[in-house]
Amino acid sequence: MSRFRLTSKAVAYLSEIWSFIAQESPEAADRVEQAIYRACELLSESPLAGRFRKDLTSLPVRFWLVRPYHTYFIVYDSEPRPLLVIRILHVARDIPAILR
Repeated sequence: MSRFRLTSKAVAYLSEIWSFIAQESPEAADRVEQAIYRACELLSESPLAGRFRKDLTSLPVRFWLVRPYHTYFIVYDSEPRPLLVIRILHVARDIPAILR
Protein backbone atom coordinates (compact mmCIF):
# COMPACT_ATOMS: atom_id res chain seq x y z
CA MET A 1 0.00 0.00 0.00
CA SER A 2 1.29 3.45 -0.90
CA ARG A 3 2.23 5.72 1.98
CA PHE A 4 0.81 8.72 0.14
CA ARG A 5 -2.08 9.42 -2.15
CA LEU A 6 -2.75 12.20 -4.61
CA THR A 7 -6.06 14.02 -4.98
CA SER A 8 -7.59 14.09 -8.43
CA LYS A 9 -6.42 17.71 -8.82
CA ALA A 10 -2.84 16.72 -7.97
CA VAL A 11 -2.98 13.87 -10.50
CA ALA A 12 -4.42 16.17 -13.17
CA TYR A 13 -1.75 18.83 -12.69
CA LEU A 14 1.03 16.23 -12.63
CA SER A 15 -0.27 15.03 -15.99
CA GLU A 16 -0.25 18.63 -17.28
CA ILE A 17 3.33 19.11 -16.06
CA TRP A 18 4.45 15.93 -17.79
CA SER A 19 2.67 16.80 -21.05
CA PHE A 20 4.08 20.32 -21.14
CA ILE A 21 7.68 19.21 -20.55
CA ALA A 22 7.33 16.20 -22.86
CA GLN A 23 6.67 18.52 -25.81
CA GLU A 24 10.39 19.29 -25.67
CA SER A 25 11.73 16.14 -24.01
CA PRO A 26 9.84 13.07 -22.82
CA GLU A 27 12.94 12.00 -20.90
CA ALA A 28 13.02 15.29 -19.00
CA ALA A 29 9.30 14.95 -18.29
CA ASP A 30 9.94 11.49 -16.84
CA ARG A 31 12.76 12.85 -14.64
CA VAL A 32 10.55 15.62 -13.24
CA GLU A 33 7.70 13.20 -12.60
CA GLN A 34 10.07 10.80 -10.84
CA ALA A 35 11.46 13.64 -8.69
CA ILE A 36 7.91 14.56 -7.66
CA TYR A 37 7.09 10.97 -6.71
CA ARG A 38 10.37 10.65 -4.78
CA ALA A 39 9.52 13.84 -2.88
CA CYS A 40 6.07 12.45 -2.04
CA GLU A 41 7.70 9.28 -0.74
CA LEU A 42 10.14 11.33 1.36
CA LEU A 43 7.26 13.34 2.80
CA SER A 44 5.36 10.19 3.66
CA GLU A 45 8.38 9.15 5.76
CA SER A 46 8.90 12.64 7.26
CA PRO A 47 5.54 14.42 7.07
CA LEU A 48 6.67 17.39 9.18
CA ALA A 49 9.51 18.21 6.77
CA GLY A 50 7.44 20.73 4.83
CA ARG A 51 6.56 24.21 6.00
CA PHE A 52 3.34 26.03 6.62
CA ARG A 53 3.13 29.05 4.31
CA LYS A 54 0.79 31.58 5.90
CA ASP A 55 1.87 34.01 3.16
CA LEU A 56 0.20 31.70 0.62
CA THR A 57 -2.78 30.24 2.48
CA SER A 58 -4.42 30.07 5.88
CA LEU A 59 -5.24 26.40 5.24
CA PRO A 60 -3.45 23.91 7.52
CA VAL A 61 -1.34 22.49 4.69
CA ARG A 62 2.39 22.15 4.29
CA PHE A 63 4.56 22.98 1.29
CA TRP A 64 7.59 21.16 -0.03
CA LEU A 65 9.78 22.42 -2.88
CA VAL A 66 10.68 19.57 -5.24
CA ARG A 67 14.42 19.15 -5.61
CA PRO A 68 16.52 19.49 -7.70
CA TYR A 69 14.15 21.46 -9.91
CA HIS A 70 12.87 24.04 -7.38
CA THR A 71 9.98 24.81 -9.69
CA TYR A 72 7.16 22.82 -8.13
CA PHE A 73 5.53 22.84 -4.73
CA ILE A 74 3.94 19.77 -3.27
CA VAL A 75 1.03 20.98 -1.15
CA TYR A 76 0.01 18.34 1.35
CA ASP A 77 -1.79 17.51 4.57
CA SER A 78 0.61 15.86 7.01
CA GLU A 79 -2.08 14.46 9.31
CA PRO A 80 -3.85 11.64 7.50
CA ARG A 81 -2.28 8.30 6.78
CA PRO A 82 -1.55 7.79 4.05
CA LEU A 83 -0.22 11.31 3.52
CA LEU A 84 -2.54 13.35 1.29
CA VAL A 85 -0.98 15.32 -1.57
CA ILE A 86 -3.52 18.04 -2.26
CA ARG A 87 -1.84 19.83 -5.14
CA ILE A 88 1.36 19.95 -7.13
CA LEU A 89 1.85 23.52 -8.30
CA HIS A 90 4.39 25.46 -10.28
CA VAL A 91 5.89 28.15 -8.06
CA ALA A 92 5.00 30.88 -10.57
CA ARG A 93 1.26 30.15 -10.36
CA ASP A 94 -1.09 32.32 -8.29
CA ILE A 95 -1.04 29.88 -5.37
CA PRO A 96 -3.23 31.95 -2.98
CA ALA A 97 -5.95 32.15 -5.63
CA ILE A 98 -5.72 28.45 -6.45
CA LEU A 99 -5.94 27.39 -2.79
CA ARG A 100 -8.90 29.62 -1.91
